[in-house]
Amino acid sequence: MILSDKTLNSMIETGELVCEPLTTDSIQPASIDCRLGTHFLLVENHAMDTIKMDEEIKYREVDSDTITIPPQSFLLATTMEYVKVPDDVTAFVEGRSSIGRMGLFIQNAGWVDPGFEGRITLELYNANSLPIQLKAGRRVCQLVFCKMDQKALTPYRGKYQGQTESVGSRVFDDSEVNKTL
Repeated sequence: MILSDKTLNSMIETGELVCEPLTTDSIQPASIDCRLGTHFLLVENHAMDTIKMDEEIKYREVDSDTITIPPQSFLLATTMEYVKVPDDVTAFVEGRSSIGRMGLFIQNAGWVDPGFEGRITLELYNANSLPIQLKAGRRVCQLVFCKMDQKALTPYRGKYQGQTESVGSRVFDDSEVNKTL
């Protein structure tokens, strides 16, 4: 079940759901709009010849109120909003339609697990043939919250818990690297 604006407002008022700071136009009929933060990560192309799943990726950090994404380019960004999701709720991260119509694809692998707490790291891709300039504070994505049938047996407490800036891939830390069947 997707949560309505009335339910989202109620959960925020009681502290059951945290999403802050909010503006007066953040809460939509069935979602909460999130704004672009000021922390970005770009893959250091010249520091690696290949991105490998079992090695740490090298990133260049940028702290700025604006950033331009060249055509056919990728970067990581963060939301201004810090969220804390209850153990019986999950959220989908969706790019705003107006942003997608510019050719900017926004994801966060599309999912926020129950129990997650932190700022959302967004994966941004410019599919356009022109550069796209982004400005911090602009609404770029939305969180669509869904109620689960019950609390998660094992809520999220993983490697991205508590992040406050853009965080690069930590796939090299995945536990299955050291497991055999």
